[in-house]
Amino acid sequence: MKRFVRLYSAIDSTTSTNRKVEAMVEYLAEAAPADAAWAVYFLAGGRPKRLIPVRRLATWAMEESGVPDWLFEESYHAVGDLAETIALLLPESKGVDLDLSLHAWVENRLLPLAHQSEEEQRDSVLTAWRQLAGTERYIWNKLITGSFRVGVSEQLVVRALARVSGIEEGVVAHRMSGHFTPTPETFARLVAADSSDADRSRPFPFYLAYALEGELESLGDAHEWQAEWKWDGIRAQLIRRDGKTYIWSRGGELVTDRFPELSAAAEFLPDGTVLDGEIMPWKDGALPFAQLQRRIGRKKLGPKILADVPVVLIAYDLLELAGRDMRTEPMSVRRRALGDLLASRPGARPFLLSPTIQLASWADARAAHANSREQRAEGLMLKKLDSEYGVGRRKGSWWKWKVQPFSIDAVMIYAQPGHGRRALLHTDYTFAVRDGDALVPFAKAYSGLTDVEIRELDAWIRRHTVEKFGPVRQVEPVQVFELAFEGIQHSPRHKSGVAVRFPRIARWRTDKPASEADTIETLRQILESAK
Repeated sequence: MKRFVRLYSAIDSTTSTNRKVEAMVEYLAEAAPADAAWAVYFLAGGRPKRLIPVRRLATWAMEESGVPDWLFEESYHAVGDLAETIALLLPESKGVDLDLSLHAWVENRLLPLAHQSEEEQRDSVLTAWRQLAGTERYIWNKLITGSFRVGVSEQLVVRALARVSGIEEGVVAHRMSGHFTPTPETFARLVAADSSDADRSRPFPFYLAYALEGELESLGDAHEWQAEWKWDGIRAQLIRRDGKTYIWSRGGELVTDRFPELSAAAEFLPDGTVLDGEIMPWKDGALPFAQLQRRIGRKKLGPKILADVPVVLIAYDLLELAGRDMRTEPMSVRRRALGDLLASRPGARPFLLSPTIQLASWADARAAHANSREQRAEGLMLKKLDSEYGVGRRKGSWWKWKVQPFSIDAVMIYAQPGHGRRALLHTDYTFAVRDGDALVPFAKAYSGLTDVEIRELDAWIRRHTVEKFGPVRQVEPVQVFELAFEGIQHSPRHKSGVAVRFPRIARWRTDKPASEADTIETLRQILESAK
């Protein structure tokens, strides 16, 4: 456990990607397989569900520290993170020399909490608090609350594992795809030198594109490229092997049961087929992503929601055919084989071949890009015709060229602290537009400002707070910001009547008074133009 805490501290104390990877390599090279398995699980984003209600934890922390309720609440509001607040307020550890392994803490202390009575939970948690100190307590609290995260991506974890094992990143990424069960056996398979252990249900690592840099002409001859619409759906791989169908999201989640129409229709595909594409809500054309969210958010899919929000898989790549790995074939070859495969069953409605845009010159790409919103697309994908299907995000062969986002000038009305290293700063903001003399909230955003602007705005928020609601501060409605967002949708659940997609701060409009911010009517006009 202490070694894992040192790893966390090493990662959290640097912004250098190389240093983070080096810290993980050092840990994984020395850790026992049982510990390494749990470390990989946590580092890659795995989290046990919250095991104890946070109010219960807070009560025990107040009893243990002797801190009154009002002071605990104030401390929590100042820190902005429950796990850190508890770790800071608890009395110093009695210095018990206990160095249990990470897997022992997780399997013998953490996971059993889910099946214990409240009194047993209390005894177990208090014992741990008295045995752990400093950052160890903080990590323990994070694990209990299901909020553990650290600043590395799964791709960095894959890189570290590849260096430790000496096998290719692509092999490690393939093994990491989907659900990873943290056991010594699964870790041993993860770093095994023999790479012939293909799990029949697992997807290939997804190939990702970079945002277009520079002018189109810098890519060379337009005839060497394929252009497609960039759809706003769920990136997925559909796998047909051994007579069974598996659908995996790019996030590594098995979502077969969420899309029964795709699973049922996939029976026509030959064994050993893997399609890469976008799951889209579709009725005589693309529907807004918000419609797909209606399905995602339901535990059970009844006939009505299946009829209201039908989906298709817009297939744009063929990764495996009749058991043969196609990824090293040129894009043009894979595309031709994909077209032939889907044409073998005309009318297979849930599977659509992603339409391409003929490029006689880059002017054709620019014209299509300008027409993206009419297709309910986010822009264009540009793919080199001779490109292989790579692993992860790589520059050169695939580019995404998104349309300019919508934007609106809005007034900040609420602010609250962020998380992690930003827990002491107000970095999460709520914005509103004018509706007569009133301000109507319509979006939250937390990205887009520089560190200098964040500190300046935080100081202003503290001086101009009108009222507090727990960690949330209502501020004087005078600061105007330009918000950018990718999409907009009618929403009866929101007071403004609209919901925006991926809102972010484009700039702080210090040149503009709140009286000149945009109105609810402006939002409605954007909504109409986006239909």
